[in-house]
Amino acid sequence: MKSVLLAVVLSLGLVPAACAQHDPSAPATREDIEHYLNVVHSQQMIQQMLAAMTGPMHKMVHDQYLKNQDKLPADFEQREMGVLDEMFQNMPFNEMLQAMVPVYQRHFTKGDVDALIAFYSSPTGQKMLQELPSIMSEAMETMTPLMEKYMETMKQRIEGEFAEAVKQSDKKNN
Repeated sequence: MKSVLLAVVLSLGLVPAACAQHDPSAPATREDIEHYLNVVHSQQMIQQMLAAMTGPMHKMVHDQYLKNQDKLPADFEQREMGVLDEMFQNMPFNEMLQAMVPVYQRHFTKGDVDALIAFYSSPTGQKMLQELPSIMSEAMETMTPLMEKYMETMKQRIEGEFAEAVKQSDKKNN
């Protein structure tokens, strides 16, 4: 009799925990987020995005080298490219992904994560994942000239405002 009573009490004690696992408004667990990150191929996506970033970063190093090549050793560009590649290769991907888990947990419930997993497990979700690196790369290519132009405009405006403020300050002090 005592063992039956103990079994009933233990079973009732487990009911809230079992219900919480199926409650879509419950907080997402570490396991939920890790499952999501696996479904979206997060490590592969990071690798692809870094690969997409490598080209523009190499171009930036090359352009900087060309501007200053007369002042730099002949092998400087090659060494800097090696440093850049080494930095990308040694990025702590696993630690970065683990650091993201609590952030996702703060923003998504179990129901949210389950819905995301369902979407990214679908053919459309998988296509999105497959195409996203190319989309991001192409978007960056098309946006870079616009961003550079805007940044130059901002730089000129700020320099002009500083020059005007200095000019006004000089008038007050004289």
